[in-house]
Amino acid sequence: MTTVQIDDGRGWTRVCDYEDLIPGRGVAVLLRDGTQAAVFRTRAGELFALDNRDPFSGAYVISRGLVGSRGEVPVVTSPMLKQAFDLRSGRSLDEPTAPDGSSADLRTWPVRAEGAR
Repeated sequence: MTTVQIDDGRGWTRVCDYEDLIPGRGVAVLLRDGTQAAVFRTRAGELFALDNRDPFSGAYVISRGLVGSRGEVPVVTSPMLKQAFDLRSGRSLDEPTAPDGSSADLRTWPVRAEGAR
């Protein structure tokens, strides 16, 4: 069994099984400090972990977003207001700031698959 792990700053934490992730979809996971992350497995098998909170609506829904690309950039599009975020960096591709004036970029975490596939 292959596990998906996130480095939350205190070490690698198992968050789910790789086989449970549907290619092109995301899942919400709860980290040790109570932060919600959205973990994505692309159709190519790559893994990404971003903040699950949409900075434009405040809802914890990024894990339900649509995974795709803009050119060569892998993206997730928020299901709320349809802003796109770079899966690699968390950078907001549509608007640099959220309605409250803060950065619209999402936090990212290192993520890996551990074990035999």
